[in-house]
Amino acid sequence: MGMHRRLTFLLLSLCAPGPFVRAAALLDLPCMVTLSEDAAPGTSVAEVTASCSNTSGSPNVTLHGTEPSHPFSLIASSTDPMANTTFQVTLRAGAELNAHWVKLYTLTLRATCPGEDKVEKQLFVWVTVGQVLHCDALFASAEGDVVQVLADVAPRTPLYAVMPQPLGGLTFRLRNHNTPLVLTNQGLVLAPAGGFDPSKDTQTFRLEIDVMDRKGHNCSGAVRVEVLPSCRPCVSFLEPQQAVTVPGVIGPLEVVTQVHASGDNVRYAILAPVAPTFFTIDEITGKVRSTHWLEMAQELLLVQAYNALHPADHATTMLNITVQGMDQQQPSCVPAIFVSQVPETMLPGSTLETLRCTGCEGAEGCLQYTLEGPPASRSHFRMEGPQLQVSTTLDYDSKAVATVGFQFTATIVVTAGGQPPRSTYVPMLVTVTPVNEFTPVCPNGTTFTVPETAAFGSAVGLIAGTDRDYPLNSLEYSLEGGPGPEQLFSIDVHTGEIRVVGPLDSRQHKSYRLTVRLTDTRNDLDPAKRRSCLCAVTVHVQPVLDQAPVCTPEVQELWITARSGSRQPVTRLACQGSRDGTTLTYSIVGGNENGCFQLEGSTVLYLPNNLPEPRTFVLLVEVWGGSSTSRRSTVVALVVHITPWSTPVPPSTTTQRTTPLKEHLVVTRMEAVWHPPAWFVAVLTVSGALLLAALGCLARSLLCSNQVPGKLLLGKSPWDVVELKGDEVEQGSPHASSLEQFDGRAQDPRTGRDYLFNSKTGARRWI
Repeated sequence: MGMHRRLTFLLLSLCAPGPFVRAAALLDLPCMVTLSEDAAPGTSVAEVTASCSNTSGSPNVTLHGTEPSHPFSLIASSTDPMANTTFQVTLRAGAELNAHWVKLYTLTLRATCPGEDKVEKQLFVWVTVGQVLHCDALFASAEGDVVQVLADVAPRTPLYAVMPQPLGGLTFRLRNHNTPLVLTNQGLVLAPAGGFDPSKDTQTFRLEIDVMDRKGHNCSGAVRVEVLPSCRPCVSFLEPQQAVTVPGVIGPLEVVTQVHASGDNVRYAILAPVAPTFFTIDEITGKVRSTHWLEMAQELLLVQAYNALHPADHATTMLNITVQGMDQQQPSCVPAIFVSQVPETMLPGSTLETLRCTGCEGAEGCLQYTLEGPPASRSHFRMEGPQLQVSTTLDYDSKAVATVGFQFTATIVVTAGGQPPRSTYVPMLVTVTPVNEFTPVCPNGTTFTVPETAAFGSAVGLIAGTDRDYPLNSLEYSLEGGPGPEQLFSIDVHTGEIRVVGPLDSRQHKSYRLTVRLTDTRNDLDPAKRRSCLCAVTVHVQPVLDQAPVCTPEVQELWITARSGSRQPVTRLACQGSRDGTTLTYSIVGGNENGCFQLEGSTVLYLPNNLPEPRTFVLLVEVWGGSSTSRRSTVVALVVHITPWSTPVPPSTTTQRTTPLKEHLVVTRMEAVWHPPAWFVAVLTVSGALLLAALGCLARSLLCSNQVPGKLLLGKSPWDVVELKGDEVEQGSPHASSLEQFDGRAQDPRTGRDYLFNSKTGARRWI
């Protein structure tokens, strides 16, 4: 406490004016104010008056604080130019004070006037600890506060306020939830949304509530709500049953009778039948009216009267209404109900039915025929006397017919003259049936391409046929010829998607021509009237390389002289795919600096770009065949030496000499190289081997025939023994031409003949 007094004395000393104070522009500003931490946003803290020495000037006052986020604001409360300006220092909206965090705020008010010195004064705001939260004594007692209300109180009526003092920033929480009463965020206890039960006994509800402020202080209590029986009169009828007789014929919306019940806020309703045929009741007045012309009718109505604010308070009465009418009969028609199916091709003006009606005495034509019903039915049909006719086309494929579900409902009203007029109603139901009028149409662009390596089930393309009959484009797809081992494609019967179901080979078939049949469905009641068309589909088989292309040579070194002007050819690549007819693709993948080269097919072209000196380029050209996704490629390397057309002569200090420039002769040699296919090399090799074998056999036979002029002895001994004419000597060697001495004898194992032989020379003689 002593510290607080010393601080207060120090602040007052700081605020005391000195002996040399000039005329102040801020008037009535207190030095220090005290503010509770429970102060609500917008609370006025201090008020100050600002003025200028020059009465024509208007002062400008600003507020500054030592804390950058101080919770105060400055508001001008009066700005009369003829009087002083008043400003208020208030607690900022949404601000919250806490004496435990900040106990003292130092504010500086600065006033400025045009042409005058500014004036500053300080304002000290002392924050005190707020009040501790306390609940009312009755609310905080063990029994709790008591509130008594009537049972007929309006729904959501405020019954009790937990904290009537405007503290603000309080939170209310209901501890027990087994009650129909409602507790709001403002601490108000409301009646149930559906009101209390209007019973004759007293009802009691107890609510246990917790209250908490922004500082965490809390209190709790209870309130007991006693609901007393209502003193108002209950809803009741004087007579539980009433009988009403109406003589004659009544028109529509005529008052038949009126019921009356006693009570407060009474309303009326017909409980049974749920949908009355002949009568209706006014909710407020209780008047019972007819719904249309009634000649003879009788109906029992169960009428209920109830309190609009308390629907549980109600009473009922039974009402028996009889309309006697006159001795007149309404027209009778055959057929009494018309139901028919008509095709969509029914022409306008066609007659669907002719009614045969009786009950009109007098001249012919006393019956009037009209058509009542939805606008769609009245626009498609008409009455020509007793004849029901088609007035416009019944197109099953149109949106208007599809909107009504292809069924038209209406009522034919047959009215007889007289007073009152008498009518008969003939219900009508006409169903429009489809007729298959249009043939399916094949789509455009029925050409597809598929790689020969496509797997089983791969999609080739989609045949999207059209059909103008409703339902639109309801088609079935099929391939002519049906499925089989030779059929390499299939088609989905509903979507028309073509898929691969067999192996493809571009060498055997480069393309396939398929015939697809489009057949419409559900376009006619008669299945025999289905329409179809044939569509020609072409499927091209794209070859895919088995091996990378072969280029000869794979590395080339070229010399060219750059000429000014248009592009000039460098070389033409000689490459061949693994299959005949395969289209090869060429691309420069490296070394093409500044875009000096480009490709046209397999030809490499040089684009002159005025090179100052000779330069060498190393180009990498990739060659592949087939699709770019699964391709096999070969890279060809080209070393190209570019020589400019003329090379400038560097300057020299020696004697200048003029040398005539020789014209360069550019010679381009094109070599045609033939690369035979592999099968041709194999056939040529086999043919050459057979030819050499045949020549060898022919030479051997000629040599044998020249050695022996006589007859060849076949089947003799293995020494090629030849037989001479007569009984001359047989010799086993061509060199034994004279008689020799024989020193042995032997027997031929094959023929069994004996012969003499010479063991040195091998000569022999038959014995």
